[in-house]
Amino acid sequence: MLKTISAVLVGLATVATPAAAQQWPTGPVTMIIPFAAGGPTDVLGRIVGERISKSLGQQVVIENVGGAGGMTGSSRVAKASPNGNTFGIGTVGTHAQGQTLYARPLYDAATDFQPAILIAQVPIGLLTKNALPVTDMKSFIAHAKANEGKLNFASAGTGSAVHLACVLFNAAAGIKAAHVPYKGTGPAMNDLVGGQVDYMCEIMSTAKPQVESKTVKALALFNTTRSPALPDLPTADEQGMKGFEAYTWNAFFLPKGTPADIVRKLNAVTTEAMEDPTVAKRLTDLGAVIVDKDKRSPEYLGQFVKAEIEKWAKPIKESGAKVE
Repeated sequence: MLKTISAVLVGLATVATPAAAQQWPTGPVTMIIPFAAGGPTDVLGRIVGERISKSLGQQVVIENVGGAGGMTGSSRVAKASPNGNTFGIGTVGTHAQGQTLYARPLYDAATDFQPAILIAQVPIGLLTKNALPVTDMKSFIAHAKANEGKLNFASAGTGSAVHLACVLFNAAAGIKAAHVPYKGTGPAMNDLVGGQVDYMCEIMSTAKPQVESKTVKALALFNTTRSPALPDLPTADEQGMKGFEAYTWNAFFLPKGTPADIVRKLNAVTTEAMEDPTVAKRLTDLGAVIVDKDKRSPEYLGQFVKAEIEKWAKPIKESGAKVE
């Protein structure tokens, strides 16, 4: 008799789970942004999160959890209860590069999360303080080599995508400079504008206002094609560094084991946000490139993360970059 009751209860639980998942969310949900407020990931997350709140009819609460190149916040997502109440935004740094860059990553990006949706890709570019006597990428490289060891570069934190972009750029250009890590892009950019640091390799969605206001110099886009958001900014490829690319991407991840219905719903409301003309324009104006429809499934993101980890492992190892 007890066995029969137990079997019935298990069956009811199995049936109830999808139904409960379909009601998600029943209250506010938290989006973990693993970087400081004001940075590129934060800006994109807030734009998309605001539209998602409208679709869900529940508030998306933003929680900025910086540290360890974004791994601290992403680890919070991985360890959260898989009930859909917590999800996070990941980047090429948190879910690909960090797996090789760090000697002891806080998680396995390929197995410790439930991928939800890839949102956008954003190129990174070379910025300098206005007082630096350079006019383009070639003159910058010449100046850096003539002042070997005297220049410094800022980043959003050790192990972040922008830190690694500069590591790769420095290695490709033959530049030796000191790294000055900050707790997020906002404070790093403030010090670049103020002239306390010499240069940084920044995500263009965040750098665009400073570039347009000419509070910093933009010398090169680390891409093989120019950005519609900054069409006058030449690429590194154009300036002699053939094929050089450094970029980030943004995607949503849930804790591993999150019910499939919740994953599908988060994917659907995020897709609605991406296709909202107002949201799309805001992201495009920032320099973000919204991914095509065939790249938006959870399955695609899962395979994409694995491919990105493998893709970045070789250049990171060759550069000698390592975070203990």
